[in-house]
Amino acid sequence: MAKSIQLDGILQTIKELVECESPSADLAAVARSADLVAELGENLLGVAPERIVVNGVNHLKWQFGAERKVVVLAHHDTVWPTGTLERLPYAIQDGVMTGPGCFDMKTGLAMAMHAIASLENRDGVTLLVTGDEEVGSPNSRALIEETAAGARAALVLEASADGGAIKVERKGVSLYDVTLTGVSAHAGLEPEKGVNTSIELAHQVLAITAIANAELGTTVTPTKAHSGVTSNTVPAEAQLRVDVRARTAAEQQRVDAAMRALTPVLPGAGISIAGGPNRPPLERAGSTELFALATSVVAKLGLDPIEGVAVGGASDGNYTAGIGVPTLDGLGAVGGGAHAESEHVIVAEIEPRTQLLKQLIVELAEHPEVAA
Repeated sequence: MAKSIQLDGILQTIKELVECESPSADLAAVARSADLVAELGENLLGVAPERIVVNGVNHLKWQFGAERKVVVLAHHDTVWPTGTLERLPYAIQDGVMTGPGCFDMKTGLAMAMHAIASLENRDGVTLLVTGDEEVGSPNSRALIEETAAGARAALVLEASADGGAIKVERKGVSLYDVTLTGVSAHAGLEPEKGVNTSIELAHQVLAITAIANAELGTTVTPTKAHSGVTSNTVPAEAQLRVDVRARTAAEQQRVDAAMRALTPVLPGAGISIAGGPNRPPLERAGSTELFALATSVVAKLGLDPIEGVAVGGASDGNYTAGIGVPTLDGLGAVGGGAHAESEHVIVAEIEPRTQLLKQLIVELAEHPEVAA
């Protein structure tokens, strides 16, 4: 039986979710969170989820009907370590909600469950809730892609961009580990006999940075670096991590080829490259029709107009877009401060956004041409 969308009910669900801490790296905490999500979801949806555990990480799936028309994506893990709740408890003051994970993305998860619970007909709707999104979804990527394959659309309940904007474009992410090898020697007695990987590291940082293309929005950022073991030894090994963000698959592949073509500058130095593309880009073309539908639904519901924006961060929506499923992201909470102490949600926006999500699901499930 369909349930009406009520703000008080959504807030109670959010409170319970936020107060069950679920840092991605703590598998026991994520399992406890999955227990709670399963219980809350069963109470709202009238059926228990399929519980899927991959390498100890708990994911949940509700699938209504044999056909997958619309896949709704959420995650229940957060970046906040256990114990954060004592310092930053769940609270609502002057219409602003705070608490670890409230914005990213337990409000979005609650909205998803309540929107689906309000549907008169859930046939063709799937809700997938993963437990490792904040660490790149290493154990859920295959599940996400398999669940979304062939769907008319994927709707992602990640938090909105500034001012409630929907995310119509996300950069793809590539991650690299660069290892440099050289020859150790005494730094005081005979440094000339060594091959210094700190110097090679400096050369490679400059070469890697030059791969970026600001005009196309491609960033190539050397991040964590380390070399050497003692202060008086020419370092024989160095490591460097590189973060890449690209708007298109073509740019992501160009950077990958350039990274793998890197060569040592110092005679006798060696280089090896591990890693590569982690998440494909959500290109704007993959969300154009869905954003047009969202704009139409907003007008029908009498809500404030919405914007569609491009963002640099990635989500599980990158994976659905990467297999060719039309994807719309950022449909969740309106607020700010993701991954920061200032994380917050604007309470007044929760119920209207849930109504928007509900109507999007209805339109996509009942009218396949709108996602064509």
